[in-house]
Amino acid sequence: MKGLFAVALGVLTAIGGFVDIGDLVTSSVVGSRFGLTLTWAVVIGVIGICLFAQMSGRVAAVSGRATFEIIRERLGARAALANLAASFLINLLTLTAEVGGIALSLQLASSIDPALWFPVAAIAVWIVVWRVKFSLMENITGLLGLALVIFAIALFLLHPDWASLGSQVLLQPSPHTDESAPTYWYYAIALFGAAMTPYEVFFFSSGAIEEKWTAKDLSQSRLNVLVGFPLGGLLSLSIAACAAVVLLPKGIAVDSLFETALPIAQAAGKIGLIVAILGFVAATFGAALEVTLSSGYTLAQFFGWPWGKFRPPARASRFHVVMILSLVAALGILFTGVDPVQVTEFSVVFSAIALPLTYLPILIIANDPKYMGENVNGRVTNFFGLIFLAIILIASIAAIPLMIITGAGQ
Repeated sequence: MKGLFAVALGVLTAIGGFVDIGDLVTSSVVGSRFGLTLTWAVVIGVIGICLFAQMSGRVAAVSGRATFEIIRERLGARAALANLAASFLINLLTLTAEVGGIALSLQLASSIDPALWFPVAAIAVWIVVWRVKFSLMENITGLLGLALVIFAIALFLLHPDWASLGSQVLLQPSPHTDESAPTYWYYAIALFGAAMTPYEVFFFSSGAIEEKWTAKDLSQSRLNVLVGFPLGGLLSLSIAACAAVVLLPKGIAVDSLFETALPIAQAAGKIGLIVAILGFVAATFGAALEVTLSSGYTLAQFFGWPWGKFRPPARASRFHVVMILSLVAALGILFTGVDPVQVTEFSVVFSAIALPLTYLPILIIANDPKYMGENVNGRVTNFFGLIFLAIILIASIAAIPLMIITGAGQ
């Protein structure tokens, strides 16, 4: 049992990062339009986030210091400010999507207009962040999020043509789709951005400080990364596969979580649908917790304020004020009437655009013996680190032109 909870941080980060509202929507959209031909983008995203989180967690465990504190000290205030600005704005956009995602999930369960759930969701997130211990938060939310395994079960219950799905993985297009090449590449970047959202890494590395990891805990850090994120990737592919089997042949467009849940209802009935909705609520709620905390982490670490759930709120007041204001701002955006699903789709693409500003500083610090001692990146890690830096730069540069050309994937 102790070993099970040892990977809770990685599971929570994966459930709240890989399978948040961004991935629930994006994976379902991709499956309903492209089948499994974009599986490669998820695989690359899984490898990339494992590499990114492993370096970030190692920096935190070995140095015992927060990510943004080291970035400002190592790269200077200007470079750190660019990192902070990009990270915080993406966090705010993502938080808006996640609070909206909680409301959409509760709408499925209750048929009540999601606008009425917005303040309920935000207040619930604030209460948990304010009052619940970090270890309890990660264990409960991470484990409840595992309800999304229902998508993998549903895929088998649907009795799909496995040969057809396998051919799609091997890049043979489904006969039901005639999407253009620019749209295909736009959604490839969206999947990549959904996998490598910056808040995942800030939460994971700051969580290492919250859990008081040291260099002795590097094996636990690797275990969290190698269990949590691949699990998130498998759940993402299961969602896409269910959409490919049920929605793609019928030409059903994904405009809400209702369409995402349709394959579950068809395969597993009401019981399966209840389990899926539980997974939706847990995943979006866990992601909202991560992003809210990440917003507080980034500003507090940059400015040197006391931070962390291991401190009473009175001793980290500015950290908590930032989180409250972030939730208020997210509510303000949602009450303008913006569609949470559209916010979600934009948030994952803009995550890809901003990724170089968050990835490169971690790669630099992970190679600095002043902070890492003998635990600097090895040759293999640096080899893959540079490959992914190139991939990230290409995705970042291509994202906006593809967004314009395709009308944001329309």
